[in-house]
Amino acid sequence: MKRKENGVIIIDPEILGGTPVFSGTRVPVKFFFEYIESGETLDEFLFNFPTVKKDQALQLLEIAKKLIIQQVPDENFA
Repeated sequence: MKRKENGVIIIDPEILGGTPVFSGTRVPVKFFFEYIESGETLDEFLFNFPTVKKDQALQLLEIAKKLIIQQVPDENFA
C-alpha cells in the first residue's frame, strides 16, 4: 500500500502500520471519534493531543459529514 494523503488525514504504511492519522502527527483519527463518542469535548481532545490543530479536527468533521450525506439515502431515515 502506498501513502495516501488528503491534507487532513494520512495513511502511510510507515506510520503506525497504515492506520489513518492526522497529517503531520502520529495521532490516529479513530482517537478523535472515540473522544467525541465518550462525551469529551473538542477542546479536551485538542488539549490531550496538541499536535492536532483545531482546523484539522473541524475539517475531519466536515469530511465525515459530506461522506454521510453522500452515502446515506433519505429513505433510510423515513
